[in-house]
Amino acid sequence: MSVTQIMKPLVYSPLALMVPSLAFTSGAFAAGDSSGGLPQLDIATWPNQLFWLLITFTILFLLMNYVVTPRISAVIENRSDKISGDLAKAKEADAKAKEMQVTYESALASARADASDKAQAATKAANDKAAAGEAEMAKKLAKKLATAEKKLAAMRDDAMANLNDVATEAAQETVKQLIGVKATKAEVTKQVKAAAKAANA
Repeated sequence: MSVTQIMKPLVYSPLALMVPSLAFTSGAFAAGDSSGGLPQLDIATWPNQLFWLLITFTILFLLMNYVVTPRISAVIENRSDKISGDLAKAKEADAKAKEMQVTYESALASARADASDKAQAATKAANDKAAAGEAEMAKKLAKKLATAEKKLAAMRDDAMANLNDVATEAAQETVKQLIGVKATKAEVTKQVKAAAKAANA
């Protein structure tokens, strides 16, 4: 029995349907055994090759259409959903960050305004306190100055009184030495006061 006779039943068997390469191998053996050339160029094997090509294409098409492509589509869809979710989360985080920035800037501006108001209030209070202190000090100084002026006037009056007494005594002594007559204190005092008044005028 030849190799062709052994392999020929396999061409149409269910095993060859599941394994198309085995059918091509059997066809190659048959063509090689009959012609001794390439089995692909043997016209007698073309119908068999076309048949198994159609079967193989159909099986591959069904596998791609119902197995591979749905899985690829599911993976792409899942990835697209994940990307969309990540983008949504990123947008939400960006919105929260902008909101936090606006809140921070508002709080910072409020704090600056509050600090400025407090600084102005503190400056005004310090100025008012300084002005009040200066007024109190000026009042105390004016009071002390008035008291000193009164004391000075009293001392001046006392000095002038003592000076008049001394001048009166000196005038009495001078008159006594000049004319040998002791003038009365009233007359000498009257003359001294008149002389002082004329000098001040």
